[in-house]
Amino acid sequence: MAERKKILLRLDPAVHDALTRWAGDELRSTNAQIEFLLRRALSQAGRLPGTTGAMPRRGRPRKRPAEGADATEGERAPDAEADDGASADGED
Repeated sequence: MAERKKILLRLDPAVHDALTRWAGDELRSTNAQIEFLLRRALSQAGRLPGTTGAMPRRGRPRKRPAEGADATEGERAPDAEADDGASADGED
């Protein structure tokens, strides 16, 4: 794999703070969030090269199910939570 490029990026402090909060909400580092957004923008503009590698997977690897166990048993995707319309603290 090719070495990843390093750049110096100057941002308005308010933009950096907003990016950092957004990255935290999506469990990414600020750097990974910037790369994610740049890739998405390039893709939407039709400018993402076909030779571009996948985003690096970081963090703890997913648990593998035990031999012979159902992969979905006891696991739920983070976005699979039921939305019953109630707020988390039970207040409306």
